[in-house]
Amino acid sequence: MIGAFLSRAGQMLLVIFGISVLVFSIFFATPGADPTARIAGRGASPQVVARIRAEYGFDRALPIQYVRMMEKLFVTRDLTSYVDHGEPVVPEVMGAAPVTLSLVLWAAFFWVGGSLLIGVASAVLRDSWIDRILMVLGLIGLSMPVFWLGEVVNLFTQSRWHDTWMFSWVPSLGYVPFSQSPWEWAKALFLPSLTLASSFIGLYARVLRAELLGAMGEDSIRTARAKGAGPVRVWLWHGLRLSWLSYVSLFGLDFAQLLGGGALLTEVVFALPGVGRLTYQGLATLDLPLIMATVMYSAIFVVVANALIDGIYTLLDPRIAGGRNAR
Repeated sequence: MIGAFLSRAGQMLLVIFGISVLVFSIFFATPGADPTARIAGRGASPQVVARIRAEYGFDRALPIQYVRMMEKLFVTRDLTSYVDHGEPVVPEVMGAAPVTLSLVLWAAFFWVGGSLLIGVASAVLRDSWIDRILMVLGLIGLSMPVFWLGEVVNLFTQSRWHDTWMFSWVPSLGYVPFSQSPWEWAKALFLPSLTLASSFIGLYARVLRAELLGAMGEDSIRTARAKGAGPVRVWLWHGLRLSWLSYVSLFGLDFAQLLGGGALLTEVVFALPGVGRLTYQGLATLDLPLIMATVMYSAIFVVVANALIDGIYTLLDPRIAGGRNAR
């Protein structure tokens, strides 16, 4: 058990190291990526350029620059922006994380609840007109780009119909901290999270429907029916127990990806100051420390989520652990 844990921890550290080297190489080791000129500004004298290169350590070997950046990012946490001179980027990321976490939690609530409802209903009523309508609606939601849907939502709720009884409750774009007003916090996140969840509802409903229909042919389901279990217990208890492995795996990866900045387009469209919008600002200004910080913390979220999914898999299906031990 301890050996498996240490092995998994070693794999996680190796993956994070590989990602850090890759990202550093793309933004710092690529020809023409020297940020000295960007920091010095246009028309800077050679003396100023040389001073900045020495001050920021750009005259050092690339391995030394990499070690210094990782130290400032994870140890001393005093890595500063190249655009907003002297502004620490780690506190910016930590300040944006609660916004993204709030958005993703709300979105997860909508897409899990909606996909369970649609997926189970489609499986129970398979091949009926209701099943076809639900699957078509799910496909439409899956096909709509989130930035386009967000702009349409803003068009009606912030502009055309904002003064009507239907959308007069919708607040202005932006974010309200939970500590300031829980009710305003919920209202500010309702439409953005629903927009973000729209594509996931369709995808997860289709996955759950397929898994449920496949589970209905299992021996345990036939045994449950032979023992007199009713349709509700068969579908909602036995069926879901056999169907949630793929669902949990998909959820864990998507949740971590969104939490790590995958909600970028939603945050930009709805003016939410989260990690995704911070990444967008860093890319727009080529603020390399800010990009490095957001990408690395995002990578850590995804890697840790993968490890947690493996643990949940083992709890949900002990045969997985048994198979690994056998190997």
